[in-house]
Amino acid sequence: MLRALTLMLTLLVLPASLAAQDTNSPAAILIADEVFITAERELVARGNVEAFQNGARLQASAVRYNQNDGSLIIEGPITLIEGSETLIFADAGQLDADLRNGLLTGARLILDQQLQIAAAQIDRVDGRYSQLSKASVTSCKVCDDGRAPLWQIRAKRVIHDQLEDQLYFDEAQFRILNAPIFYLPRLRLPGPGLERANGFLVPSIRTTSQLGTGLKIPYFIKIGDHRDLTLTPYLSSVTRTLELRYRQAFRRGRITFNGAITRDDQRPDKTRGYLFGTGSFDLKRDYKLTFDIETTTDRGYLNEYGYFLQDRLESQITVSRAKRNQFVRGSFYNFESLRADDINDNLPTVVLDGEYERRFFPSAVGGELRFRLEAHSHRRNSDRDFDGPDADLVTDGRDVARIHGRVDWLRRFTFSSGIVADVQTGVSLNLFDITQDASFAQNQSDVAPTAALTLSYPMLRRDAGGITQVLTPVAQIGWTRGSRMLIPNDESTRVEFDEGNLLSLSRFPRPDRRERGTVAALGVNWSRINPDGWDSNLTFGQVLRSDADPDFSSSSGLGGVSSNFLLAAQVKTPAGVTLTGRSLFDKNLSFAKAELRGYWGFKRGSIGGSYVWLDNDADEERDEAVSEILLNGRYEINNQWEVKADWRFNVADDRAATAGIGLSYNNECVAVDLSVARSYSSSTAVEPTTNFGFNVGLRGFAASAGNQKYIRSCKR
Repeated sequence: MLRALTLMLTLLVLPASLAAQDTNSPAAILIADEVFITAERELVARGNVEAFQNGARLQASAVRYNQNDGSLIIEGPITLIEGSETLIFADAGQLDADLRNGLLTGARLILDQQLQIAAAQIDRVDGRYSQLSKASVTSCKVCDDGRAPLWQIRAKRVIHDQLEDQLYFDEAQFRILNAPIFYLPRLRLPGPGLERANGFLVPSIRTTSQLGTGLKIPYFIKIGDHRDLTLTPYLSSVTRTLELRYRQAFRRGRITFNGAITRDDQRPDKTRGYLFGTGSFDLKRDYKLTFDIETTTDRGYLNEYGYFLQDRLESQITVSRAKRNQFVRGSFYNFESLRADDINDNLPTVVLDGEYERRFFPSAVGGELRFRLEAHSHRRNSDRDFDGPDADLVTDGRDVARIHGRVDWLRRFTFSSGIVADVQTGVSLNLFDITQDASFAQNQSDVAPTAALTLSYPMLRRDAGGITQVLTPVAQIGWTRGSRMLIPNDESTRVEFDEGNLLSLSRFPRPDRRERGTVAALGVNWSRINPDGWDSNLTFGQVLRSDADPDFSSSSGLGGVSSNFLLAAQVKTPAGVTLTGRSLFDKNLSFAKAELRGYWGFKRGSIGGSYVWLDNDADEERDEAVSEILLNGRYEINNQWEVKADWRFNVADDRAATAGIGLSYNNECVAVDLSVARSYSSSTAVEPTTNFGFNVGLRGFAASAGNQKYIRSCKR
């Protein structure tokens, strides 16, 4: 009742006196346990005082308002809140009636609940600038036992520009655990709420066995609200490199370009560099445009500098649209191999590829009618015709263009006995144009009708505890008319046989090869689904054909009239363990391929790994068997420390291929990353190298302080 009466008195007395100062300012509201006016006509409020003015909220133990100069004498403890980003604590102060100008002593300024600035006093000017004298700045948790924070910046004066969200330091001294590290006469840093502003970003140190120890100092340039450029000088005893990143956002898309220009001792007479770019745009009528640009001056540059670790560059521009029953795409590609032994002029580097697919559901015959049209062309830069003598350059300059059209009708019948029959019939049209290769006729075409019948018999059983088991034997008989055209195999050189294409009419990946004749597939699939998380799946199958197909490589598992046996399995446990395996083997248990992948995700980390074994195969340019192990994992030691590691081992060569380990420390005010990586592979283009990385980032400046789990405790 007392506070309600006080509020009514305040609303009658205070607004009139304040409104005389500025007719455009909204009236102030004052709430307190006790309000009275002295003989000198000074308004005094005491006990749980709260004042509201211009979006600011003031809390204090007592406030005195002087009508002569419009000032407020405030007794602490004081809390001044402005919006959701600025919070000030103080012992005492004097402010104007608008709470925009004045002096606060024994003050502490907190920005965006992250950055705190303690100062002897704060001078407020126009509600925009806060000048803090003898200030200490940190985003670390400050304990009451007097211990120094992990890091702090001490300065003679700090000015906070609230409108621009910038911090300006005079005579700044950076300290770690109260020990001075370096001194700067002038320093500018962004406030925690600032998203983009010109200035230096966090530097990093990179050490490699080839380039030595170098320092990267990025500088961010805000070109506009939707564009920016980051320039990063990278300097060491071996290299002088300027890295760049350009980004721009549009109303319907965005682009990003990354690149570098280098002069180094590796190739002292040559300017080296690279340029990568990506972009995506939403076009009219639901079309999408994407592009990627990848280019470099030499084959070893990207790997030496750690920009790109793959062995092939791919540039492309694609326009596509996907709807429920329609898909259309047109793409242009340019490929460049970085392998030392590859001759790019003799590889298909320029590729045009387009496809159109449409589905219909005719009510007259039922089922689904699927129409597909694909156009493709690839060319080599070499203009040399292949005429036979050049055994090492068997492809030379051969160029190929083709059109592939296909119409299929598919329908499923389910009988009362439980048998499911899938019927498929269709016809395909292929047109090929082959130039600069005398071994093949230039123009070739064929029409190939197809038909297939697939029978399956799903059997379901429900066990106690809600466990469901499904056993599905399946058999397919398929037929494709005609003989294969005499055309080169440029696109279907790698064939994978797995549970995904067990029931396909052709297991070649592209239309320049297609299985012909009568082909049968037999298989069985078993699944077990447990509500408690113990899920498993097993697939077993084999392909039989009337005539062997010589274009299947030996390691594909599809050679001969009967294929290798396919076995694929997956197990998932409630503990977060997932195991997936796949293998191809013959009746003598001789393996052509084997693959095992595993993943275990637990509360503090994860472990993943894989093992791959491929038999030697001259058709796939693999003279020796491949046997390789890959392991990676991460573990959170505690809320602040995390370790990561990866290792790739070549079992066939009995040597490691790559290895790396990283250690990171994160808390509410700092992020530290330390990494070591070793690449053992060597070639004429890329040498073995060891990379060391070290990066320290201070949280609280134009960045989130991170997840609450990072906050340290003040307990010793």
